[in-house]
Amino acid sequence: MESFVDSGMATQRIGSAENHELNQLAYIKALRTQLQLTDVYGVSDTVTTKAGDTVPLFQALLSLELMNVFFQRDFLETYVNHLRSTGNWAMALGMLAFNGLRDGSQNRFPLTWSSRDDKIANMVGWTVAPEHPQGNPRHAAAIVDFWTSDWSKLATQLRAGATGLKPDLFERPILKMGQTLLQLPWVVGLQNNSTAAINNLRRLGQRRGEFRAETQRIETQLGAMLEQRGFRVALNWHPPVGLDGNAGEVDVICARDGTVLVLEVKSTYLRRSQQDAWQHETTTLRKAGQQIRRKVAAVQLALTNEAELAQRLGLEVGAPAPAIYGWIVDTSIECDHQRFGGFLKISVEELLIALRDDRHLLHDPSGMFTQAVPAAHAEPQGLYPQGFSAGRLIEVVETRAVWDGV
Repeated sequence: MESFVDSGMATQRIGSAENHELNQLAYIKALRTQLQLTDVYGVSDTVTTKAGDTVPLFQALLSLELMNVFFQRDFLETYVNHLRSTGNWAMALGMLAFNGLRDGSQNRFPLTWSSRDDKIANMVGWTVAPEHPQGNPRHAAAIVDFWTSDWSKLATQLRAGATGLKPDLFERPILKMGQTLLQLPWVVGLQNNSTAAINNLRRLGQRRGEFRAETQRIETQLGAMLEQRGFRVALNWHPPVGLDGNAGEVDVICARDGTVLVLEVKSTYLRRSQQDAWQHETTTLRKAGQQIRRKVAAVQLALTNEAELAQRLGLEVGAPAPAIYGWIVDTSIECDHQRFGGFLKISVEELLIALRDDRHLLHDPSGMFTQAVPAAHAEPQGLYPQGFSAGRLIEVVETRAVWDGV
């Protein structure tokens, strides 16, 4: 909401007067997901479709939110009103379809369909921007492709028993069958669009050219935030090969107040089931624990025997070995505050909140989520009452202070 106000859009009418409030809510939700994708997942301001077309990230997100609004208002809410008046679901569906055909020949069936060209034409108005006041057909086409799952290709893949990722309905909610695009209003109207966008890019789009750059951007952004807090930072450090072999690239090393933090950054997606979460725990996170154990040992050895790394971190060469902490920092929240190989696992989001001292944004001032009196939900105090230090940051993270009272 702060970013929405800062953008200047809070005082502007979005679309027609009767649709302004719903459009404004869609804009806020799209901005929410954009912030999550850029700050947590390292996604840039543009994304690329399979065909190689580039589309502004915000427009792709806003288009899905506007689809959500359209199906909620013109399908789901209208159907519910008919159901309340008739008490019969079949009659309510019939009225929904008949009234749509009567009022401008609009398709109001439980399953909608159109050609790709018609879909693009209907979405051009959603791509209006200062540089494209009438909308941009090229961007509209790229957005349609970005959210489309080709079921003909998927059917071929399934029949052949070929391996490969299979989109869930919500991840790519425009379904292509031949030359026809289908949509399911009761799915698109109720789905979690934030998860849809994240998993479209991070789960289904693992082979995108930008994927590796996004992980590096997460590391760079964390490094910049640590530097703002007075840490000296070394990114993507390669330790010398030791007797135990190559420990591998160390994502982030930072030092302040005689303390060194070693961060192993993992960038994945949002898990969809307990089985997915269990697999993440027993494969990715368990391996991350083994990796960071070797990397912490390599950093410790280098700080003792070599001057280069110590100088990069602003540490005195030849001084007693500093306290070294290793954390697994993951974009997903599964297994938060568990230990793997003896090292703490936390989420990128928690570390961002701790570094920004943003815990106050998590509080519930009116008690709307707990039905408690507002006085019991006073805004929490800052995490660093005595001033920021490396020791206090470690204490905040390891004691889960970010979540106190949440």
